[in-house]
Amino acid sequence: MNVLALEPWYGGSHRNFLDGLTRHSHHSFHRVTMSARFWKWRMHGGAVTLARKVVQLCEAGYKPDVILATSMVNVPAFLALTRSHIKAAPVVFYLHENQLTYPLRNGEERDLSYAYVNYLSCLAADRVVFNSQFHYDEFMRALPGLLRAFPDYTHLHTVQEIRDKSRVLHLGMDLQAHDGYAMDYSGHEWGPWMEPPIVLWNHRWEHDKNPEAFFRLMNRLDDIGLQFRLILAGKHFEEQPYEFERAFERYAERILHYGYAEDFEEYSRLLHRADMVVSTAIHEFFGIAIMEAIYCGCHPLLPNRLSYPELIPESLHQPLLHVPILYEDEDDLFQIMASILRGEERPLPPATLRSILEDLDWPRHVVHYDALFESVARA
Repeated sequence: MNVLALEPWYGGSHRNFLDGLTRHSHHSFHRVTMSARFWKWRMHGGAVTLARKVVQLCEAGYKPDVILATSMVNVPAFLALTRSHIKAAPVVFYLHENQLTYPLRNGEERDLSYAYVNYLSCLAADRVVFNSQFHYDEFMRALPGLLRAFPDYTHLHTVQEIRDKSRVLHLGMDLQAHDGYAMDYSGHEWGPWMEPPIVLWNHRWEHDKNPEAFFRLMNRLDDIGLQFRLILAGKHFEEQPYEFERAFERYAERILHYGYAEDFEEYSRLLHRADMVVSTAIHEFFGIAIMEAIYCGCHPLLPNRLSYPELIPESLHQPLLHVPILYEDEDDLFQIMASILRGEERPLPPATLRSILEDLDWPRHVVHYDALFESVARA
């Protein structure tokens, strides 16, 4: 089967997802991509560029059986410009994120035109797929409010139409790619510590990941004399959040890595070296960074909300003999972290952590995507 994949933001997690899917799928993929920059322009104008490339491809003899379009594709615009060439090929619209519920900075006002592009794309697609149940639920709760924001002809009945053709399918990940960089770090011999344990931050350095709360936690732990070291990885863009600058000043001698790890090997070794990974995110559609760290042996400490509860097996939400994975609030997180750093609690062993994610590894998980494309093509 020929799957035509459209990705106007071919970078970061979008690129990793598409590369992993095309590498492991049993179907034949042809990728039409654009560079990962100017996201607003990609949502408005990207469809024209993608359409022109696809028209040239079809005129050369290519015939897609299914089209995979991701979050930043303006699906109805693309279809209007290509339908005479792609004929009746059905469209799967996969949402990595959406512009209706993506968190805004303080004082920033949401531009509903981008959210409406997502809505129209859901309406025009044959199948809509969300990367987590949390993402699906949040989007569907917010969608009626978006439609009511307009003066008339709100078409609220289309919310149910979108529900009926939607499903949840978690991301696949190339987890086995990390296997070659595991090392026998003594820090994974849990308490009493031979050296201060290593706490990992590997999220984007942006407001929705809430670095302020993370460093507030670390400062509280430091204030009562508990010892730890830090790995501060993750990507940041134009401006470096001030929280990281202040943390560098306070913890410079205890920071083992500071900044984005461009090289995969370097990044993987950092994950394997760390003992714990913490999320204080206020929003997370899926959580790739956390999942990678868990696979590499980091005990996770995650808020009991967002996408995290569905990704962690329920039996491990509050394990009896080990430290919890999910916490309720900052004080709860502080108490859990303090007990770990004192050696009073036993984090989960690496083998248990790896088992959490084994079904998301692409060689096993890709069968669900292949079946999705086959079912859409048959319909």
